[in-house]
Amino acid sequence: MKFIPKLDKATLEKRYKRFLADIRLSDGRIITIHCPNTGSMKNCAEPGSEVFYSTSDNPKRKYKHTWELTRTQRGHYIGINTNNANRLVKEAVENEVIEELLGYASIRTEVKYGNENSRIDLLLEGGDCGSNCYVEVKSVTLLESPFSSGQGFFPDTISERGQKHIRELSQMVQEGHRAILFFCVQHSGIQSVFPAGHIDSSYAELLAEAVANGVEVLAYKCRMSNLGIRLSHTIPFGLGP
Repeated sequence: MKFIPKLDKATLEKRYKRFLADIRLSDGRIITIHCPNTGSMKNCAEPGSEVFYSTSDNPKRKYKHTWELTRTQRGHYIGINTNNANRLVKEAVENEVIEELLGYASIRTEVKYGNENSRIDLLLEGGDCGSNCYVEVKSVTLLESPFSSGQGFFPDTISERGQKHIRELSQMVQEGHRAILFFCVQHSGIQSVFPAGHIDSSYAELLAEAVANGVEVLAYKCRMSNLGIRLSHTIPFGLGP
């Protein structure tokens, strides 16, 4: 996924009201941009960090700039725009980057499924794989201290929506399908991924139960720059650090 044109750079002043951030431009002006991230962004929004942002030419937008990436004072790149995670995984499936998801004939997005009025991020069908494959994508950006440990966690806040998705994936397994929780790791400092039981214990418990019942978990890391992002390689996942 390429950024065309390449992203502009500024310095973070603060993030607030969930969807807004103030940044300082190189000429000293402070502007407000859109922050496309519904999470707490714990350890991802430190004032003084570098911000890389895109610009829209849509005249109807109130805020024409969008926060895409951050480079922390420790030198880590973080993908702030959680909307990119689904695009990255879909692109990687189509380009046969994800070995565990090879062999399907078609891919559909945002398909209704389950008993709790959900939409699956990616539905892989046909080919030589037999059963359909339901893929729920989550963007992982929480690197906990000590930061040198490389331990990443999801979610970064209590997530009832995330709990619902685990239940829906478990139901698909019970119905004879393949179901995958896919952690798209948009943080260059993360080397392994775990459920954040210290933040959302219900999520961690549900995920452990789902894995025991056949839900698969994949974690893939992204390579990021102001030119683009791509899904790169698998990293370890564990139920507890």
